[in-house]
Amino acid sequence: MSDREQKENTKQDSKQGGDGKQMILGFHAVIARLRQDPESLRTVYVDPARRDRRMQDFIKSAEPILGRRLHQADTERLRTLAGNDRHQGVVAFADTISKVQTLDELLDALQGPALLLILDGVTDPHNLGACLRVADGAGVDAVIVPKDRSAHLNATVSKVASGAAETMPLIAVTNLARTMRDLQEAGVWLIGTDDQSEKTLYDIDLSGPVAIVMGAEGEGMRRLTRETCDELVKIPMSGGVESLNVSVASGVCLYEARRQRMLKGV
Repeated sequence: MSDREQKENTKQDSKQGGDGKQMILGFHAVIARLRQDPESLRTVYVDPARRDRRMQDFIKSAEPILGRRLHQADTERLRTLAGNDRHQGVVAFADTISKVQTLDELLDALQGPALLLILDGVTDPHNLGACLRVADGAGVDAVIVPKDRSAHLNATVSKVASGAAETMPLIAVTNLARTMRDLQEAGVWLIGTDDQSEKTLYDIDLSGPVAIVMGAEGEGMRRLTRETCDELVKIPMSGGVESLNVSVASGVCLYEARRQRMLKGV
């Protein structure tokens, strides 16, 4: 492909938006999409100035699969595409892949007791990306967020999630409290986190269908979200800090649920 054609492609890709195309940044996220659904990758740009082993290994594995969809782009072009310098020399544009989009689809697709993560008011895309990453690692069925007062999937979230954004269903709902009540009617136990609770995370059974409900750092859960929970628990803190980052707290809770399920063979 000529330099002129590559520049024209760059202009078109940098205008990605509402046509079902998403931008994916960094090695982890692009490799995850390459493994999961390589046909969804429209164009992948790599920095020819990077000659390290990591880039060589990436090109070696990607080139046979992508063929003419793999292009070189200099630093300036990659910055234009990504809108920043946090792309590690890899920028991809891909079709949005199909994952469960609604609560009904989620409930219909469940196999075994549900394990969900509900995030109320987490507006930092870095925190959302980290939560998706830990949720994927813990085997969560889906992450649920409100449409308002929440970060949503974008290139930053995808990069921080290190591939989890490509596999973890992220469901945005109009009314979080109503969604929580619908989950309760479906038999899902809602466990909220509250530093003032007398019960700890380790005092309750998490082996059944549960949703862990986390609030934003500092503000915590909104009042209605808190009141809708079936149980409030705290994470025991032994050091000098009063609380954990929301993604770390999510990981502690989700992996305790996973530990209990493993012990019971669930």
